[in-house]
Amino acid sequence: MERLRRYGFIAGFLIVPVVLYTVFVISPYVQAFQISLTDWKAYESRPNYIGLENFRRLFEDEAFWRALRNHGILLLVLPLATIAIALFFSFLLNLGGGSSGAGMKGVWGSKFYRVVFFFPQVLAVAVVGVLFKAVYRPDDSGVINGALIKLGFEPVGWLTEPSLALWSIIAVMVWQAVGFYVVLFSAGMAAIPKDYFEAAALDGAGRVRLFFSITLPLLRDTVQVGWIYLGIAAFDGFALIQVLAGDKGEPDGSTAILPVQIWKTAFTYSKFGYASAMGVALFFLTVTFAVLTLRTTRRERIEL
Repeated sequence: MERLRRYGFIAGFLIVPVVLYTVFVISPYVQAFQISLTDWKAYESRPNYIGLENFRRLFEDEAFWRALRNHGILLLVLPLATIAIALFFSFLLNLGGGSSGAGMKGVWGSKFYRVVFFFPQVLAVAVVGVLFKAVYRPDDSGVINGALIKLGFEPVGWLTEPSLALWSIIAVMVWQAVGFYVVLFSAGMAAIPKDYFEAAALDGAGRVRLFFSITLPLLRDTVQVGWIYLGIAAFDGFALIQVLAGDKGEPDGSTAILPVQIWKTAFTYSKFGYASAMGVALFFLTVTFAVLTLRTTRRERIEL
């Protein structure tokens, strides 16, 4: 009786969030799977069931494969660049200032730098997009090109050159993400006993050796989490690219990604069934990436 009362008490707290999650998360996923099997165009009362025809068309769609290629570049560059920069800054802020009394310390002003690094996280993605649209303007009114012109160089089409547009957007994504992972990795480093660093320093280990032999191995689980989050972010990027490059993947489709293609297919061409098929493909790509990353990076936990 007491156990039943305890479980009833727990269920009373869980039922509301479970119902809300089912209605607003699970239900839209189920509907997307259902719509992907139709040729629904939004204005039809009864969509026509066509089976897996939309998924067959995906394999022949050049725009779909171009978007996947861009996701591949994002998936490779975004996590690597963000984690490398965040680890470097985190090490400086926590252990880069030498020893102080009984422990290690960060560089001078490390608390202030943490606030500065985290600042991009408090900005809405649309605000970041508008901000860097001004930075990347192709004439002398742009922040970067204005400086280049004053130095006697030709202006650069950061968002208009097909070879530069995607890389310019990736730079913005890295700039926005680094602050969060600096805080995340700093918290992980703070949990590492300082005795390890002091003992290694007494044995003559330098900063590079401290980082690669102590800090990085003990942060492996935290880095794994960061890698998964950034990989999922690499399959998104809709708002930023929509503001900076529009929904046509300009220039020449060099910035086209699946969320933008889904938006354009659904709300420009009214092909909601085909757009849902793209969404289903994106869902499975994201889940597959997360599962493979967890499986391939799994190891025995290090006990401190």
